[in-house]
Amino acid sequence: MKRLIRWALNRIPRPMLQRAAGWAVPMLGLLYKGRGVQCPVCGARYRKFLPYGYVEPRPNALCPRCLSLERHRLLWLYLERETDLLEKLPRTLHIAPEVCLERRLQPAFAAHPDRYVTADLESPLAELHFDVQEIPLADETFGAVICNHLLEHVADDRRALRELYRVLRPGGWGILLSPVDLARTETYEDDTVVDPAERTRIFGQYDHRRIYGTDYAARLREAGFEALDIDYASTFDEADRRRYALPADHIYVVRKRADD
Repeated sequence: MKRLIRWALNRIPRPMLQRAAGWAVPMLGLLYKGRGVQCPVCGARYRKFLPYGYVEPRPNALCPRCLSLERHRLLWLYLERETDLLEKLPRTLHIAPEVCLERRLQPAFAAHPDRYVTADLESPLAELHFDVQEIPLADETFGAVICNHLLEHVADDRRALRELYRVLRPGGWGILLSPVDLARTETYEDDTVVDPAERTRIFGQYDHRRIYGTDYAARLREAGFEALDIDYASTFDEADRRRYALPADHIYVVRKRADD
């Protein structure tokens, strides 16, 4: 199973993979029936989750039903338990929408569909298509922004962050997650590395351009945001971390000051 998933991730174009995953992965889930783990996003239970990863697939990672990964499950728990997003329904820009989260957020905004806007460069899941480094939307348009595991892909992440800051209203907030190596104090990037195989070797994925270190929150602040680095997984006991298969990732919450 690990070899199959690794081959698909590295060989099948992402838009095609996104279309096929909705029916192919749930079929694989039939082999994982059980009650050892539970997905907090969709509620499904399995004896374990599917493996997932571009280089060395992580065990117990991918929910076969809603396609959530470890980081999505942690993020959903944070959104549901620690924010008022699902109650106040601020106009929200969801960049690179994950299918598991989009399936939960769209129904929540059903009475106000204009308040939930999805966007991506090429994903068939998104309603708008643009480069996050040049967002073709007006200043101060959104009360909330969700943008996860995208900044490590773009050529100029600082420019992208300035654009996200620009479209957020004063007093608005967002969650901007990226893979962060907590053992690394400084972000490593090298624009001379363009070969996909070499990028995979250095950055862990063929389309990554950098490895963020613990200076990631400082980079968010450079764009003007107030930024919180929250070790949210540590707030769960060991039993819940195992049940939901949560990662040791941090949650990065940003806010635009009301007087900006």
